[in-house]
Parts: sequence; C-alpha cells; structure tokens
Amino acid sequence: MIKLSGRSLIGFREGTGVGEPLHATDPSKGQRLQPGFVPATAEEVDLTARLAAEAFAVYNRTTGRERGAFLRKIAAKIESIAGEVIERGVRETALPQARLQGETARTCAQLRLFAEVAEEGSWVAARIDRADPGRKPASKPDIRSMLRPLGPVVVFGASNFPLAFSVAGGDTASALASGNPVIVKAHAAHPGTSELVGQMVRESVRECAMPEGVFSLLFGSGAQIGTALMKHPLVKAGGFTGSRAAGRALMDVAAARPEPIPFYAEMSSTNPVFILPGALRERGENIAAGLHASFTMGAGQFCTKPGMVFLPHGSEAAAFTEKLRQLVAGSAPFHLLTRSIYSSYDSALAGRKTDTAVTLVAEAPKAAPGAGFAVSSALFETDAAAFLCSRLDAEIFGPTTLLVRHSNRDQLFEIARSLEGHLTATIHGTEQDLREFAGLLAILESKVGRLVFNGFPTGVEVCHAMVHGGPYPSTSDGRSTSVGTRAIFRFTRPVCYQGFPDEALPQELKDANPLGIWRMLDGRMTQAANVPSLVSQAG
Repeated sequence: MIKLSGRSLIGFREGTGVGEPLHATDPSKGQRLQPGFVPATAEEVDLTARLAAEAFAVYNRTTGRERGAFLRKIAAKIESIAGEVIERGVRETALPQARLQGETARTCAQLRLFAEVAEEGSWVAARIDRADPGRKPASKPDIRSMLRPLGPVVVFGASNFPLAFSVAGGDTASALASGNPVIVKAHAAHPGTSELVGQMVRESVRECAMPEGVFSLLFGSGAQIGTALMKHPLVKAGGFTGSRAAGRALMDVAAARPEPIPFYAEMSSTNPVFILPGALRERGENIAAGLHASFTMGAGQFCTKPGMVFLPHGSEAAAFTEKLRQLVAGSAPFHLLTRSIYSSYDSALAGRKTDTAVTLVAEAPKAAPGAGFAVSSALFETDAAAFLCSRLDAEIFGPTTLLVRHSNRDQLFEIARSLEGHLTATIHGTEQDLREFAGLLAILESKVGRLVFNGFPTGVEVCHAMVHGGPYPSTSDGRSTSVGTRAIFRFTRPVCYQGFPDEALPQELKDANPLGIWRMLDGRMTQAANVPSLVSQAG
C-alpha cells in the first residue's frame, strides 16, 4: 500500500510546502478526507520550473524510442497500482468503480498510443526541399524543416476526469511524447489520486534514466500556484481542462507575459443536438432514451454533455418529450464532484426555474438529507423565439438539458447560425432529412470541432482521427485537439535548417532517412531510405 505524503513531487524531491493543507471531500457524504495536501511555496514553484528547463536540454534530444519506452513504463506502473488508484478515486469523486476502471484503462491506452506515435516518428512532419544550384535567375538552397518541442509545459488536472485528463492524461502524454518536460498542477478535487499516479510517473522517470525535472506535481490553489506557473519565464506552454472563467483567466495570463506563450484551454460547451423530422418520426423514443443516458452520464459532468436539444413542433415532439419526462422523473440522485460544482448547479437550476422564457418539464426526486453533493436531474423546455432572444445556451455542468422547439427549417438555421463555439454538434436524421436540411451541416462545420450523426457526443474515442476541440469559447484555440494523436502538435514549433551538411542535421532530416519515417521530399510524401541531393548529383 502506497502512503500518501500530502507533499508536492518536485523532480525527485519532496516539497515542504506552506500554509493550511487542502483536503479532498467525499462527495457522497460531504466529509473531509485525509491526508491534507500542503500548497507549494513560491520558491518551490521556481525550483520546479528551473528543474524542468534543465531537463529540457537533455529530454528534447532523447529519441522517439526512448520516449516511447518511458510512456509505456508509466502505463505499466499505473496498472500495477490500479486497485489503489481506483479505490482512492472513488472516495474523492463518488464516481462508480466501473467508470474509474474504464478511465484507468483509457489513460494507459492513451499513454501507449502516444508511445507508438513517438516511436514511429513521422509526427515531426519532416520536409525536405533539395537544392538546385542551376536554377535561374537564382540558385535554390537546400531547405529542411521539422517540428521541435517548446520546453516546459504546465498541465492543469481536470475535476471531472481524475485520470484521463489529469496527472498522466492526454496533455501530459502528448507533451512528453513530443519531448517536453511536464509540470502538473493537481486538481484540488482529487489530490490523493493525483499523488498516487504522480509517484508512478516519478518512478518511471528514475527507471528510464530520464533527467530529474522531466516531471513534477504541485499542490495548491489554482489561482495562486497555477498563475505563478503560467507567469514563470521558463514555462513555454500550458494545457487546461475546466471552467470558462478559470480557463479565460489563465489564457489572459499566458497572453500578457513579456513573452506570450501558447495556452490550450478546453473550457465550456453545451453541445447542441438537432433532431430532424424523419428521425423523430421513426425512432423518437429510442432517441429520447439515448439522450437521457447521455446528459446524465457521469452526472452530466462531461464537457461533451448535450445541454440543448432542437426539435420541430408537432405530435412526434410531444411524444418524445413525454418519454424523456418519464425518464427524468424516474432518475435516481446524482453526486457531483465538488462543493463548488454542486453550488453552481443548484444556482443555475434555481435561475432557470424562475426564467419566464423556460418551462420545467420534469425534475427527479430530491436526495435524502446527508447525501453529500447529491442533486436531481431536470428537464426544461422553451421555443425558438425565446431561445433566440435569451441567453439560454450557457453550459450547466450537471444532469440537465433544455428542449427547444422550432417551427421550420429557416428558424432552425437561424438558431444554428446564432450558436457560439462548441466541442460537438449532433444531428439525428434520415437520408431524406439530410437532403432537406443540407445547409445545416455547412453551418455547424464552422461552429464545432466534432460532428456526430445518429449518435451522442458523450464518449470521446482516443484515436488518430479524433478532434476534441472547437471554436472559442469551447477552447482557446479551435485549431487544436486535446484528444487523439494530433494533440502532439500543440507543444511544438517548426524549425528550418538551410544549407547544413548532412552529418549536422537531425536524424529525421538526414539524406538516408535512418529512422524510416514518412517525409515530404520536394513536395511528395515518401518513406524512401535514401535521398540523394541534387547538389551531389550535379557533382
């Protein structure tokens, strides 16, 4: 059994910290958990950044195979204590054991996927434009480029994913795979889970003979420790999953530095669902059941939760709503992750109940006293005219959704054009629906990062093609993704080498292609093992 220290992990050192310890709370009972976790000091924040910068000088030159072995080691270490991690995670989050078992498996699979990407090596996007000394009116130089890591990356653990978006989650995996040291700011909701995983990452650093500062884990207030990290001149990028308020604040810190740095924040999303007439007519009850499962999954605390649903007026919509009403009314209470999320949900529902533009359709029975952060699911309804005139598209983090009825296609298109940026949009339809509403897809492509057809947005597959991002305010930069192997590009920048002799070039750019990676050679993709230059041919 691993003993929790309640202290920050600063490279191979243990922090001393200062101030009142922070405690996790059992959401099912509202009781404080031991031990307390002492916030890092300003001096420890500085030491962490300096160790990471020193490690970068070595770690950024490790090979893809070395980084792949490191990521695989982390996955194996986490699996070796999975029982302890899951037990602590259940106590700190009230998430079901099965959910945390799945999240542990996803986290380890994610680490191994990025290990494969690092080992294969083509992610560096190597490009070679060979010299042409005979070109007129001016000769063409030999120019080669590839992606290189940025430097120390700060990763902020997410409240709703204590493993997959936390200490060894996607941000950490992608940053380490691309050659960047990582400093994790642990989330206060699950510090014990974070320390257990952090100890496994640190052991992996030692066993793989990586430099000390390649990983650190700090405890403390996000506003204090997180801001100090993002302001530190040795930090070169940040990755965040959380609320819009916190994400925007850190985004502004990153932009206001004397040397602005990239900050990739996944912040808020209400994930619109469009149910088109044919689909509603053919399988309305099935869609209602799937929707209920989706917006209550994880107590509605997924960033991809469908929070607003658009459907046409009519008898089919009435039957759909009645089915959904029954499902919501029969729902058991759900435990939210933290006191803050609980208070925000309670306040948002109270506000929506008093909004004259909205009708409460159903609300599940209240939880018994003493049930910690337990809440009831709720279903609301409005019409398109009210939706277009009111601010009803804000994310409510918890098990609730809003039905919006529209009168015709033009009104639906107006709604779609009015939406801000979201992570996902879902369309339920038939082939005939897609023909009749052909313009909807074109509108939504500019509004979201992932389009889902005849499914639901909760459940984000970890694969090469996945996009988990979207236009602001769903993320700080809609050109990126925090899930899937494209995430590796966030913490890199292109570097160009002009006129260098072959022996001085990185392995990825050498003529012989010793790594056997895919490269662009004079505008064409190739894996050619030997790339003779035009200069040598001209001899």
